Amino acid sequence: MSEYFIAGGDRAVFQRDKAAKVDLCRGAQLFVGLNCFEAGQTQKVHAHSAADKFYYVCSGRARLTVGEETREVGAGEIVWAPAGVPHGVEQALERTVLLVGIAPPPRQSAEGRPAVGVRREPDA
Repeated sequence: MSEYFIAGGDRAVFQRDKAAKVDLCRGAQLFVGLNCFEAGQTQKVHAHSAADKFYYVCSGRARLTVGEETREVGAGEIVWAPAGVPHGVEQALERTVLLVGIAPPPRQSAEGRPAVGVRREPDA
C-alpha cells in the first residue's frame, strides 16, 4: 500500500449501533477520513474552533446541519463548515459514506498518531 495513493472506496466500514470512522491520511496540516453511516444514524452537532472542515458525499443521502441551516444532501455534494461554525449529521437517510477533510487536523490522542487506514470510534 502506498502512503501517497489511497483507494478509499473499499475502506468504508459500517456498525449497527453507531457511525464508524476510518482514518485515510493525516499530515501536519490536513486530516482526511471516511464517516460511514447506516440509515438513521447521526453525528452530534459540534464545532472545531481552529479548523475548517468539509464533507464530500461519496454515496447515500443524509441531512446535515451547518450553523443554523439544515439540508438534505446526496452523492457528489460538498458541505463546508468553517472554523467555529457548528456542524453535524442530523440523520443519515440511507447508508451513507462521507469523505471528511479537516485542516489543521484534530489533536493527536495520547497514544499518538493513528496509522493510515486505522478504524476508530466516532467523536466530536
